[in-house]
Amino acid sequence: MTTLTDVELADIEKANATGKTPIVFVHGLWLLPGSWDRWRTFVEEAGFTTIAPGWPDDPATVAEANADPTVLAHKGINDIADHVGAAIEKLTVKPAVIGHSFGGLLAQIVAGRGLSAATVAIDPAPFQGVLPLPISALKSSAPVLSNPANYQRAVPLTYEQFRFAFANAVPEDEAKELYETYAVPGSGVPLFQAASANFNPWTQAKVKSKNPDRGPLLIVSGEHDHTVPWSIANASYKRQRRNVGVTEIVEIKGVGHSLVIDHRWQDVAQTALDFVTRFVS
Repeated sequence: MTTLTDVELADIEKANATGKTPIVFVHGLWLLPGSWDRWRTFVEEAGFTTIAPGWPDDPATVAEANADPTVLAHKGINDIADHVGAAIEKLTVKPAVIGHSFGGLLAQIVAGRGLSAATVAIDPAPFQGVLPLPISALKSSAPVLSNPANYQRAVPLTYEQFRFAFANAVPEDEAKELYETYAVPGSGVPLFQAASANFNPWTQAKVKSKNPDRGPLLIVSGEHDHTVPWSIANASYKRQRRNVGVTEIVEIKGVGHSLVIDHRWQDVAQTALDFVTRFVS
């Protein structure tokens, strides 16, 4: 059973006290909840309240995460989805959910459980039934998947690996700043689970895409994303559009996988906010 932290519980209490519709932010691998700080201010200024639950045992800061990566290991998809779901269930108003990368997969999982009023999955990691495996996606995940022992570890990216997987669409100086500001080791478990999803009928990388209570869903794809290229995002969209609810996809030009933290973040945030406000207020 998952346990929410005191910080997460205080965040939830503060959100509930406003009476406003919450937006729940879910981060992906190699980032922490603080990567959403600018987004939270942006949507709160638009009239929402926010929470950004971490993954189980997330350290408070990037420095702490890099000093002791072991606390980030052994976190599987269900562990994280249950943790995010537990946070959502303590909200008094049904929220919108926005997630990036593996957070985009997690957002779809909790939406498939009927917990989201509207969902935005930004460059989402693939789930069972999503078949494309572009070379760039394989290269992005190779730092983890190339060594089976990494299943039990939290694996950091070198700057060169981060530059390829995240920051290929920004200038060199910005890429270095993003790496120093945001990058932390990532649990190997979710990547191995997603990589084997189409070969394992019991995979945790599974989304209830046909649940009529899923709610409206937008998938956002970055034009130059190496980690989750258009072919993966579009395949996820094609699986999700079988739902009776609204399902849309949009490509944002000129951005890579770092689109939620780099200088284009506000363009992406506005796209997400415009979708959410069509369905919740």
